[in-house]
Amino acid sequence: MIRSILIHPDPRLKKRCEPVGEITDEVRRLAADMLETMYDAPGIGLAAPQVGVMKRLLVMDCIKDGPAEPMVLINPVVDWASEDQTIYEEGCLSIPDQYADVKRPAEVRVRWTDLEGAQQDRQFAGLWATCVQHEIDHLDGKLFIDYLGPLKRQMITRKMEKLKRERAREG
Repeated sequence: MIRSILIHPDPRLKKRCEPVGEITDEVRRLAADMLETMYDAPGIGLAAPQVGVMKRLLVMDCIKDGPAEPMVLINPVVDWASEDQTIYEEGCLSIPDQYADVKRPAEVRVRWTDLEGAQQDRQFAGLWATCVQHEIDHLDGKLFIDYLGPLKRQMITRKMEKLKRERAREG
């Protein structure tokens, strides 16, 4: 089921999420819905708070051409980040049609629980590293625009407020 994506500014996007406890059918359904929503948007990552669920769960798939590689990360933690930095032009499904360069570690190692309850560990580089850090930020109530200067951040926030008003009128 495709879920609606919250648009910034929304107070839920600025809150730290609770860990997922037991992996239930409800959690599996949420993950499936989030993947469907992400692909439909289209995007390469989506965090649970973006669909109004305040849990530490994210989905991502950074494969543009070729077979899909959907990933579901429950309670992800970055346990290592490279000193090397990379700059990538980021966007966000909660901040549609706005993009900005964000500097992040070029590589990260992340630990998480999968849908079967098994512990996973993987080192990400390139777009995957940028995406997983962006989505984990969502779980901590942080948006990519928080890395920008105040003027640029305010300008984007005003555009999003206008977009929300227009969408509300269209109802």
